[in-house]
Amino acid sequence: MLFGRVKSLDAVIATAEKKALHRSLGPIQLTLLGVGAVIGTGIFVLISEAAQRAGPGMMISFVVAACVCAVAALCYAELSSMVPVAGSAYTYTYAVMGELLAWVVGWALILEYAVAASAVSVGWSGYFVGVLNSLGLHLPESLSTGPYAGGLANIPALVIACLVTLLLVIGTTESARVNSVLVAIKVAALTMFIAVTLPIMNTHNFHPFIPNGWGTIGVVGAASSIFFAFVGFDAVSTAAEETKDPQRNVPIGLMGSLAICTVFYILAATGTTGALGAQPLVGSDGAALAPSSAELAARCKEIAAIGQNPTVCSNEALAHVLRETGHRTLGNLLGLAVFLAMPSVILMMLYGQTRIFFVMARDGLLPDVLSSVHPRFKTPHIITIITGLCVAVAAAFFPVGQLANISNSGTLFAFMLVAIAVLVLRRTQPDRKRPFKTPAIWLVGPLTVAGTIALFFFLPPLAKLVFPVWSAVGLMLYFSYGRRHSHVGRGLVEHHEGDVDAPAPLGITPP
Repeated sequence: MLFGRVKSLDAVIATAEKKALHRSLGPIQLTLLGVGAVIGTGIFVLISEAAQRAGPGMMISFVVAACVCAVAALCYAELSSMVPVAGSAYTYTYAVMGELLAWVVGWALILEYAVAASAVSVGWSGYFVGVLNSLGLHLPESLSTGPYAGGLANIPALVIACLVTLLLVIGTTESARVNSVLVAIKVAALTMFIAVTLPIMNTHNFHPFIPNGWGTIGVVGAASSIFFAFVGFDAVSTAAEETKDPQRNVPIGLMGSLAICTVFYILAATGTTGALGAQPLVGSDGAALAPSSAELAARCKEIAAIGQNPTVCSNEALAHVLRETGHRTLGNLLGLAVFLAMPSVILMMLYGQTRIFFVMARDGLLPDVLSSVHPRFKTPHIITIITGLCVAVAAAFFPVGQLANISNSGTLFAFMLVAIAVLVLRRTQPDRKRPFKTPAIWLVGPLTVAGTIALFFFLPPLAKLVFPVWSAVGLMLYFSYGRRHSHVGRGLVEHHEGDVDAPAPLGITPP
């Protein structure tokens, strides 16, 4: 049977119970964990992308994306509390809906993690170039932008991706203390931006409020793009095993962190619009230009030639707003803060991707060599190097907006299947122990499915095209290799994610 190969949920849960963790986290700790995990690359980089799509209406876009994230988070929390092991949505799907869909999810997660790492690398590059400019050093544009903007390659993005890959191969980890400092830097930088820009708002900058309507180049399209800014909430979901009274505290942590981050994002969007303006640029026909397009890049160059630099043209939007409104020093400090904090996000994204590959290889769905561990560094070095090189090449040649949208397509699909898995388990195994149980699941589950599908269809055409093509390639690989070598299919003893040869988790949280 095509859907008959299901990894034993009992075996997976038994593995998790062997390494049960002390329940010590309360609602405040969970909320702060979520805030630190969510606030990151999206708001510092993609706000210019959102402005080009929705103008001031991007404030509504943040609310739409947050609502979809909220219902998805509740579904994610139930499964992660039942199966608190590595492998993310891939493991959940394997245990509930079988090997074929698990493969599709694992393959889709490449778009979530690896492509997101490329997007963050490009975002970091924009702030790196800004920091250099503030020091009087100027990198040639041909070496700091890809072909989409008239350059040759984004060398800083390529270099940072390669450096992070090297760190992962060597096995360098970051302590939770260092990560806490980086989270504090991000939150402080965003708070400073809001505190400076809100008092200097000009209400005229908010008109028209929704210049491009509600479509793909509009409010909902912007919500689909900036969904990237909310990814990371699963840090709360996966902490369910360490939470006191998870049925009460997990939803408080999830909803509390998403609410706080949404308020932060709306205030940042308000400050950006009010202080400098966030109206989209239009072409000769009066229609808004597509974000991350060659046409928009050319239009930005035309405007720059006459001494203007609108928000939608900036690769470091928040720092740019501060500099353009007379706060150059603060803008430089914000750029420096993001420059320092972003590499840890790339690290986590790359680590997450290699972890998915590692688990899939140990299940036999990918060649065993990909799960080999370096004898000295104790890291899955082969798959780390392969993944890192692919991430670096993508970062060198593609714009951040396109990469984020492609990443969103994989993320939305994975979240949809997680919601379906929760519904299936509620029907097939209603008596299974659930440390956290999603409230109103027959409302929340379908809302998650509908929300993720809706946001997917409002993604740009390229992102919607990449996902089915990528999935088709993955299915060909599965039926030509994975299905024949699957450990479950061959009846071999399963390897679980808690085994001692698995690479140790990093002491950092997602973006």
